[in-house]
Amino acid sequence: MRIGELAAAVGVTTRTVRHYHHQGLLPEPERRPNGYREYTLRHAVVLARIRRLTELGLGLAEVRDVLAEDAGKDLVEVLGELDEDLARQEAAIQERRARLRALLESEGGLPAEGPVSPELAALFRDMGHLSESPMAAKDREMLALIETTAGPEGREQLMNALGDALARPGGKERALAAYGLLDALAEADPTDPRVDEAARALADCLPPDLLPAPVDVDPDNSFLRAFYADFAPAQAEAIRRTLQLLMEGDGP
Repeated sequence: MRIGELAAAVGVTTRTVRHYHHQGLLPEPERRPNGYREYTLRHAVVLARIRRLTELGLGLAEVRDVLAEDAGKDLVEVLGELDEDLARQEAAIQERRARLRALLESEGGLPAEGPVSPELAALFRDMGHLSESPMAAKDREMLALIETTAGPEGREQLMNALGDALARPGGKERALAAYGLLDALAEADPTDPRVDEAARALADCLPPDLLPAPVDVDPDNSFLRAFYADFAPAQAEAIRRTLQLLMEGDGP
């Protein structure tokens, strides 16, 4: 058989056959005097087995282990590992689908910053009365960013702390007032006396355990530089002072 006939017989492409040659999976016959390679039935048997193994989901390295006589792994062991891997993938897919269903069925629909966790979506709903505040919109974007980058424990701690802060008597009213002060600084100078007022109002909104460990507030911190650059100068100064107040334990 020529390479095209072998490929057609097994149901693969000639490019696939050459790739298996290159990977050392399928022996490559010597060329005959006429310059063509002549494939035997044995080549077809091996090629068909490679196809069956790859269709089961085995990678080429695993196929090589199965085909090699001294690989140290028999087919049952390799297929058992593959079954375990597929089970993990199946569990992960089921978890993702459950999260998608929770998002699609969430009360009030998806927030503009979505998709986010059901816990953060609920927090955003509690902040619904702040929807007209540009600063509140930026805050929601930042919370979505933190939720994405923080670990599970950090996310849970953040959601609990912010939820408790809003649930405190007058919590929502304090947040509304703080956002209003920050919004009013959009065109102000960083030396405006309202900056300090806004910083103290914002610190009063935040829970005391929001920053449970020392935080790097170094002005040369690259993330903080990018963070502050997203705000007007006076707003950035107010947030900078808020962080300092929280670090000093001068918050609520």
